[in-house]
Amino acid sequence: MRWIIFTIFYVVIGFYAFQAVKTITKNKWIRFIFIAASLLIVGNFIYQFVQASEGRVLTPAKSYAFGFLLTFLALKLVIVPVLVGEDVFRFLSGLYTKFSTSKNSFYLPSRRKFVSQIAMGLAAIPFTSLLYGMYKGKYNYKVLQYALEFDDLPDAFDGYQITQISDIHSGSFDDAEKIKYGIDLINQQRSDVILFTGDLVNNKANEMDPWIDAFSKLEAKDGKFSVLGNHDYGDYVDWESDEAKVQNMEKLKTVHQQIGFDLLLNNHRKLTRNGEEIALIGVENWGVGGFKKAGDLKMASAGVDKQGFKILLSHDPSHWETEVKGHEDHYHLTLSGHTHGMQFGIEIPGWIKWSPVKWRYKYWAGIYEEAGRFINVNRGFGFLAYPGRVGIWPEISVITLKKRGQERHS
Repeated sequence: MRWIIFTIFYVVIGFYAFQAVKTITKNKWIRFIFIAASLLIVGNFIYQFVQASEGRVLTPAKSYAFGFLLTFLALKLVIVPVLVGEDVFRFLSGLYTKFSTSKNSFYLPSRRKFVSQIAMGLAAIPFTSLLYGMYKGKYNYKVLQYALEFDDLPDAFDGYQITQISDIHSGSFDDAEKIKYGIDLINQQRSDVILFTGDLVNNKANEMDPWIDAFSKLEAKDGKFSVLGNHDYGDYVDWESDEAKVQNMEKLKTVHQQIGFDLLLNNHRKLTRNGEEIALIGVENWGVGGFKKAGDLKMASAGVDKQGFKILLSHDPSHWETEVKGHEDHYHLTLSGHTHGMQFGIEIPGWIKWSPVKWRYKYWAGIYEEAGRFINVNRGFGFLAYPGRVGIWPEISVITLKKRGQERHS
């Protein structure tokens, strides 16, 4: 039934949008291409989504089917309101003509070409943006640099540089050269430590098999550390047995080792320099709204100096909002991901920062500070569902820790 309802909706708005094409051009080939593309895209979408799948998270084929459908829907959903507005005006004009003249028949004025041209011009903006997002945007890596100052940062760590990546989602990748470029870009930062904040895969650990060698080339002087995200637990797969799910998790842990990640599962490590140290604490996924709450901050911090400098890796920023920022122990810096910035929005530094995801997450991208406690929400290295990014580009975060009131040490 849902497919019938969806198809009827798609056909109705498609037919309506086609009126703009008819008004603008009499070229039969252009009209044919519009109709054929619309039918091909919806047909492929239905075909892909009735196929069985290993997991609830979209495969690349389904992602592209969804992406192209979304692109054509955006085109039509911009055209339709403009034409509806014109049709209301045409209808009112016809009524006025009928009752203000001696004509007995109702006459509906013809469509005006310039209105359809305006509709198509407006619709071209989201249409081309979404196509660009799939073609280029998803691998348009950006290195975002931040310098954070702390009063109680150990002197030896003044100028310490962290590279954070998040949400790799390897099951979505489709271009090995672009991935290699992104990894090279990470290494070019020459950071002291690399921290990965979860979601290595979409559904299953074996999605990472083709990419282990590439990601194992990541380099940092003080090591590479990681935590799990909600997608890493295999919760979006209907497993044939509990044992199979456990085996998948064990394989994922092995993948972290093969890459060279030190996976923190509600525990911590100490980074040392010149006799001083900072605590690196990693919790399992903790989220709101039905997401897994496996993170245990108390367990992960056991044995950590309460007065010491602490960096927390926690995949979901709602954890910081709910438990961390108001915690009696001072967690100086939390690193998260999860939101992807919804892979869609508008960001112009110093002027605007917007994405629909802000209605779901208060802290959704970039640096936030409350009461001297910081969080960085990384926009993600990979992509999920829609196979692209528009305005919210894949991110490599580079964070430099600085001692307030001191010059950076060389």
